[in-house]
Amino acid sequence: MTHNLAPHIILSAWRSRVLVILFLLSFLGLVGRSAYLQISQNEFYKQKGESRYSRIVEISAHRGMITDRNGEPLAISTPVESLWANPATVSATYSQLKKLSELIEVDVTEISQKIGNVKRDFVYLKRHLAPEITAKVVGLNIPGIFSNQEFRRYYPSGKITAQMLGFTNIDDKGQEGIELGWQDILAGKSGSRRVIKDRKGRIVEGIESILKSKPGKDIALSLDSKIQYRAYRELKLAMDTHKAKAGGIVVLDSQTGEVLALVNLPTYNPNNRTGRNGRKARNRVLTDIFEPGSTMKPFTVASALEAGKIKPDTEFNIAPGTITIGRRTIRDAHAVSIEEGLVTVEQVIQRSSNVGTVKISKLLPAQTMWETLNNSGFGTSTGSGFPGEVKGMLHLPPWRPIRQATMSYGHGIAVNLLQLARAYTLFSEEGKLKPVSLLKIDTPPAGEQVISRKTALAVSKMLEMVVAKGGTAPLAQIEGYRVAGKTGTTHKVKAGGGYEKKKYVASFVGYAPASNPRLIIAVMLDEPSAGKHYGGQVAAPVFSRVMADSLRNLSVPHDAPINKTVLSPVMPGLKGDV
Repeated sequence: MTHNLAPHIILSAWRSRVLVILFLLSFLGLVGRSAYLQISQNEFYKQKGESRYSRIVEISAHRGMITDRNGEPLAISTPVESLWANPATVSATYSQLKKLSELIEVDVTEISQKIGNVKRDFVYLKRHLAPEITAKVVGLNIPGIFSNQEFRRYYPSGKITAQMLGFTNIDDKGQEGIELGWQDILAGKSGSRRVIKDRKGRIVEGIESILKSKPGKDIALSLDSKIQYRAYRELKLAMDTHKAKAGGIVVLDSQTGEVLALVNLPTYNPNNRTGRNGRKARNRVLTDIFEPGSTMKPFTVASALEAGKIKPDTEFNIAPGTITIGRRTIRDAHAVSIEEGLVTVEQVIQRSSNVGTVKISKLLPAQTMWETLNNSGFGTSTGSGFPGEVKGMLHLPPWRPIRQATMSYGHGIAVNLLQLARAYTLFSEEGKLKPVSLLKIDTPPAGEQVISRKTALAVSKMLEMVVAKGGTAPLAQIEGYRVAGKTGTTHKVKAGGGYEKKKYVASFVGYAPASNPRLIIAVMLDEPSAGKHYGGQVAAPVFSRVMADSLRNLSVPHDAPINKTVLSPVMPGLKGDV
């Protein structure tokens, strides 16, 4: 009987031992490698694993709302969707990319370049999309493409409050205006959460909140939307009528220092990102300076009254309408005959005489005059907190005689429009300089006593004469209210020094009711070029219309007959002031 037996391989003893040792070494190597990966590299591989099914997503914080003083929304945040991709996990056909390109309006080549960089795990495809567009993109079922919610700023008042509010960038951070100045309060703090993704890379569940987002705080501005709109409308009408290059207007609550309106032109639509440029975005009322001209004359007179150098009825001879200081000759806007040359201090202001103002300034030490101007807020910040606000220009004494002479009527000194409006609280608030506020306040500040009540009332009477018959601004009159104010007209300063012969800045600053002032309005038009350029002609009517409407909105009682009519525009031969 035959048996088929399997062959036996008989190893020598030493070979058996070597084989066993090799097996043992291999086993120990595997155990060591396993221990190394699970202990030393545990966190690394854990992160790698989690990256395939989980992700930390940022939760945008809701930016605080900006409202006017009555709660009307001026800036709000609306939810939008932003598309992003993880290039390493994107898997899409050309047809899908083509449809994606059409939906988000981004060139397919650009999309391909963004998702082609597989070394990156995050790249934006398009931000701030409407939710319905994002829903259509999700419907394409492209692995590796996601969406997350963000917020976009919207400004209901558009261009009317553009320079005041400013705007935010695509990351919802303030770039200009209130949005920039109060960024820390409005912004809040972003949060984050961990989410789970399916095998196609779509987010299917949020599993934990790592850090809760903290919404920003709302702020209420001092602005009154109704007054702001009327100020905008009237300033635009004046600019169009007089073909001005630019303009600004400030409406200030005389009693509280709150800014009720602040308008700049030209302007822009802050909701359109492509229309924002430096020139239009600039808040000229606070960031640009100009020579105020004759609107400074009341401060020269106030300084001399305080120093006891003059009285309201002190007389000066201003004939023939010129005065020479060194080699320079200063002129009034019109010739003055010998018969009408003798005028009182009150008439100097009423008629806006440069010659009379210069003669008053010559009675003052330079230091005395500088202190009055400096204490009135010129050459210093208003304290508004607005980013980029300028301090203006007020030279320190000693001054050359010609500098003191020209500064007395507003040349050789530079201010911003809010600074000028604030300074007039000296006359409307019986000698007190009020702090200004761009935010709504509950308790009005007391203000600082800069000049005496007697001096303030004396100058206020002169400013009423400016608006009356024989003054330079009868077009500033308002039916039913007593008005006080001052015109200003200056030649524009050339870039290289000197003055432009045919380019002007026209302004008017005033308050009403003069018996118990409630509002101060300052108006400035840059380069009116339609034939009229005096402050009393182009700026005073804007003041009148805005003031009249604002007083009615605030239900301020009349302090003059309601049938009062505008008197003779200007006395014979009196055109205005420079």
